[in-house]
Amino acid sequence: MNTPIFTNDAIVFGLLTLALGFVFFTESKKSGFWAKFYKYVPGLLMCYLIPAIFNSTGLISSKTSQTYFIASRYLLPASLVLLTLSIDLKAIFNLGWRALVMFFTGTIGIIIGGPIAILIISIFSPETVGGSGPDAIWKGLSTIAGSWIGGSANQAAMLEIFEFNQEKYGGMVLVDIVVSNIWMAIILLGIGKRKKIDKWLKADNTAINNLQNKVEELAKKTTRIPSLTDLMVIIAIAFTTVGIGHFGATAISEHLSTFKFISDQKSPFSSFGNHFFWLISIATLIGILLSFTKAKQYEGAGASKIGSVFIYILVATIGMKMDLMQILDKPGLILIGMVWISIHAGLLILVAKLIKAPFFFLAVGSQANVGGAASAPVVAAAFHPSLATVGALLAVFGYVVGTYGAIICTELMRIASAG
Repeated sequence: MNTPIFTNDAIVFGLLTLALGFVFFTESKKSGFWAKFYKYVPGLLMCYLIPAIFNSTGLISSKTSQTYFIASRYLLPASLVLLTLSIDLKAIFNLGWRALVMFFTGTIGIIIGGPIAILIISIFSPETVGGSGPDAIWKGLSTIAGSWIGGSANQAAMLEIFEFNQEKYGGMVLVDIVVSNIWMAIILLGIGKRKKIDKWLKADNTAINNLQNKVEELAKKTTRIPSLTDLMVIIAIAFTTVGIGHFGATAISEHLSTFKFISDQKSPFSSFGNHFFWLISIATLIGILLSFTKAKQYEGAGASKIGSVFIYILVATIGMKMDLMQILDKPGLILIGMVWISIHAGLLILVAKLIKAPFFFLAVGSQANVGGAASAPVVAAAFHPSLATVGALLAVFGYVVGTYGAIICTELMRIASAG
């Protein structure tokens, strides 16, 4: 691994915030080159791609930086509680059945996409999907299935259950990161065109618009110029929640890990021993509980704006994990991943068209599977800050079903490989 130019995280963080500031500043221009540029390229996509370019050119590297870990473990739970403060839980439930249908469609797309991808690639390049024993490609792909349906805990479980050669595991992690990041970039591009996409889908956005309107009405009623006290209370709410989240997540995960059926990495229940799973769950729960108290009045002082700042920093650190140069490293495996994710995407589009689901449900349903708890709230908040909770809740659900779905997918991939 080549050492990046900047390894000091203070400098890395400075470059990431510089990229974010540049995007927001140029996007605010109402005329000239930048106005035309952002008409076609969403600002959120640029917040993601510029750090990816920094990483790909060796300026910085996610492998030597802890910025993603800090953003996902500290800023993400902080943003979730701030973005959830003003939520109307009843309005969330009023989003209806389409959200769950699209989530499970995404899951099914991953489950059937793996074996279909193996069958398709085997026609042109049978050696790419071959191997035997611990080197069998289907065993390696099981780890991607675990990651794409659930998250890192489910991915680790698949590695243990199917005993893939750990020396070759890095290649599968590469496919996971490259393909899932390309797909996220496509989704972010789609968010910029969501009105056209929704029109094509003939989508009913009534429930989503109602939820957004309720949050905006609350903001208008309570809007004030924030005092230093307001800002300090908002920060206190955010990071006290982070503290409680980490304390609770550590206590719960350590206690549950004393049970063999959870501590065993081969167990389908192993996700319940995952610290990150409980961290996101606790932060979201605290945000929902605070939405029933006077704390929701802090929306008027800019709680969701501060939460959005944290989300965008997380976006930049996620983008930093993307190395555009690695796309050519393992073309065969990358091709399997691209076919696989295309089946997932195609099924989502088909079902969204059939049930007239908004692009929001397609994007968040997909990222709750493929991206997990770090990406789903980001994508949801890109539509509107009040929708971040939907992404978080679906992503947590993904952790629960991840291992089961991945086992089914892997067995189908084993059969496809044998054929």
